[in-house]
Amino acid sequence: MNIPATGLERKQNILHPATSIIELERSGARKVKQAHGIYIQDGEGNQVIDGIAGLWCSNLGHGRKEIAYTMAQAAQELDYFHTFNGHTNQAQEILAERLIAMAPKGLSQVFFGCSGSDANDTLVKIAWQYQITRGKPQKRKIISRWQAYHGTSISTASLTGLKGFHKAFALPLDFVIHTDCPFYYANAQHEESELQYTERLLSNLRALIEKEGAENIAAFIGEPIMGAGGVVTPPEGYWQGVQKICRENDILLIADEVVSGFGRIGENFASDFYGIQPDMMTTAKGITAGTFPMSAAFIADHIYEVLTLASKELGGFSHGYTYSGHPIGAAVANTVLDVMQQECITENAAKTGSYLHASLNQALASHPHVGEIRGQGLLAAVQLMECANSKQFLDPTKKLAAKVSQACYERGLIIRPLPSVNSLALSPPLILNRNQVDRIVEIVVQGINSVFIE
Repeated sequence: MNIPATGLERKQNILHPATSIIELERSGARKVKQAHGIYIQDGEGNQVIDGIAGLWCSNLGHGRKEIAYTMAQAAQELDYFHTFNGHTNQAQEILAERLIAMAPKGLSQVFFGCSGSDANDTLVKIAWQYQITRGKPQKRKIISRWQAYHGTSISTASLTGLKGFHKAFALPLDFVIHTDCPFYYANAQHEESELQYTERLLSNLRALIEKEGAENIAAFIGEPIMGAGGVVTPPEGYWQGVQKICRENDILLIADEVVSGFGRIGENFASDFYGIQPDMMTTAKGITAGTFPMSAAFIADHIYEVLTLASKELGGFSHGYTYSGHPIGAAVANTVLDVMQQECITENAAKTGSYLHASLNQALASHPHVGEIRGQGLLAAVQLMECANSKQFLDPTKKLAAKVSQACYERGLIIRPLPSVNSLALSPPLILNRNQVDRIVEIVVQGINSVFIE
């Protein structure tokens, strides 16, 4: 196959994530010079509200002196040592104890990694070892959902249900099977209630399990609230039904709380909010407020007991990363938890988040090009439409969400376009106040109007 040259002069040396190489070579990268509080400053000196907290993660805002001090002190005391072969450090021991105390009921052990992708990959492997040790090696398949986002490694990109992450890599791998995305606004049938829609999805899930064979399925993985797939909140009764089906079919339930954990929705974890009791749970991002690469993957006691049995036969737990339980990362995470407690960050996310949703609804409820406002706490999405009244969705090839995002940036706000559903995502730092909400909503309205009306 002969691939024609692009005709563009190569201008830079970095292969950027989730970026069009053609557009980057043509227009150049947007430089971020510095950041403080809820604001970033770009290379041209513009001060812009970070309306997405980096990538859903800068929960305490930018430039926290407590975190910088912790990093410096931790690096001087113990800059690095591995945690393989039973080694530990005080910071990770303290952190593990604190995390288990705040985690959903039943979770008792935590494995530290570096990202949400590796946390989800870890739990897939643990699910497999759990089933093998129980004498059920055929239970290998993992049920995920279309539009889900679980990472970009080979296995987690397979779990991810966004087809743009599949087509260039011959994914998903064959151990992954996908079921419906629970997006009521977009996918409900005419006059179908939320409960009726939920029952249809649950019926489809039961049929999928029957087709694949429960004896072949290890686990079900899902974000309590979908993030990159559209900030999709579950319809009424959805998670209770999924959990019941998993229990009836001896299928482990994995909650991916990489985005929704650590106060983002006004609760410690969205699993508690939706009444989910996961067998395993992944977290990252907010655990260090985005200032150090770290993840924490949780498992329930009954899984740990089976892994203990496996250890008698296999010896060591054959999994780990160079930076698992990193002493600086653990120290930073402990400081983040301290700040969250001292400043009532989760409570602020709940209160200010309610104000954000009320303000967005008030400003956009009758907008001809806005279908709905979704989310919980300081996690929100604005659904853009060709026509809201007739429920006509946008042509994705026009990339209007990206155009609105650019219009908002020009007015002083970073907002994230979600092209798969033509939505705008907001996930600002959890230190946000009402005056800042007012400014964000004002810019969002201006940005939408500049693209659709003016």
